[in-house]
This record gives sequence, structure tokens and C-alpha cells, in this order.
Amino acid sequence: MQTAFHMSLPCQSVRETSSFYTNIGASLGRSTQNWIDVNLYGHQVTFIKSGKFSFNSPNYVFEGKMLPSFHFGIILDTKTWGEIYKKLREQKLDLVKESTFLQGKSGEHQSFFVKDPNDYLIEFKSFKNAEDTFKK
Repeated sequence: MQTAFHMSLPCQSVRETSSFYTNIGASLGRSTQNWIDVNLYGHQVTFIKSGKFSFNSPNYVFEGKMLPSFHFGIILDTKTWGEIYKKLREQKLDLVKESTFLQGKSGEHQSFFVKDPNDYLIEFKSFKNAEDTFKK
């Protein structure tokens, strides 16, 4: 069974958030002046205008690289992942450089992060073997 996730997050500006996500390839769904649904590659992320907000986003080390603990992401096929990485680099967005993790092991994947206008970090990930996504 293939299912999608839904996540709801606060945002500072519905307009800026909409612009950012459509720019990275997402499409927009229902919306009002105070909230918007974003179709992020088949997954629903709702952003609700809340004004200023704060949260701690500590980091952790994985395979010698510092990564953000607080983030959400999308798993894409290798071709789409490469196209998006190239597009976002050309736009000179603040990307966390792509890395390969678990090289030569189950779960090997490429990954990069980009920050949206609300300071959320989004991870774009592509597994070498899609069947390894949940493999132990």
C-alpha cells in the first residue's frame, strides 16, 4: 500500500511560503489568506500563518557530518533528485552540500538540505536501491 504523509507547520508568510515551495517544484492546493496546502511530491504539508515562532533545532553527527535533528524531507528517484539539486544550486539557494551516506551498505543514499523561508530544513534524499528505504 502506498500512502502519503500530512504535516502541519506554522509559517510567517503564506505568500513567501507558497512562492518558495512552487519554486522547488511543489504545487499548491487549497488555501485561504491564513493557510495553504502544499503538494510536496504527493505529500500534503499545510502551513498556517502564526507570526513569529521559535524552536530549538539541535544537530547530530552522522558519518562525520553535522546534520539537523529537526527537519522533514522527501524521498525521490535518483533522476528527479539530481534535477532538483541542480535547479536549486543554479538558484543559489542556501543548500547544505549533497552527501552520500551509508556508502556500500544497506540504505546507501544521497542527501542534501535546503532551508525554506520559515527556517525549516527540508531534506531531499535518493536511495541507491529504493527497496532499502526501510530495510534494517
